Amino acid sequence: MPDLDRLLYEVNHIHAGLRPDLFRDGGKKYTDEELAALLADENRPVFVFEEDGKIFGYAFCILVNHGKEGSTTGYRTVYIDDLCVDPASRGRGVGRALYRHVLDFARGIGAYNVTLNVWAGNESARRFYESVGMQVQKLGMETIL
Repeated sequence: MPDLDRLLYEVNHIHAGLRPDLFRDGGKKYTDEELAALLADENRPVFVFEEDGKIFGYAFCILVNHGKEGSTTGYRTVYIDDLCVDPASRGRGVGRALYRHVLDFARGIGAYNVTLNVWAGNESARRFYESVGMQVQKLGMETIL
């Protein structure tokens, strides 16, 4: 939990730097109780990159089943809700290893695709995901009122 907490604070710090209107620096996405419940949820797999008992990165995922409703064909997605690598470990292949593990997991459960969102302005994350072969699926847009 302490390593996950440290990385959750890191992700929030990045988001707060990009969007201080939406993210409060110094916060984290989950309370310890929410994180414990999430770790027990089989539809929310969490993968970590660990060496010598220390976690250097994680991938929080959500399994999404899209039914055959309306115009959709019905398919299963592994959505990467959060992927973080310890800043001191970036460039060592931790993110690539986590992403490959998520892909292997997704293939193993018969998922159609792996998706995620990247905040506008997070160019290093966008470049990383493009470097591992991800492509834009859709764009989210907003008008701030």
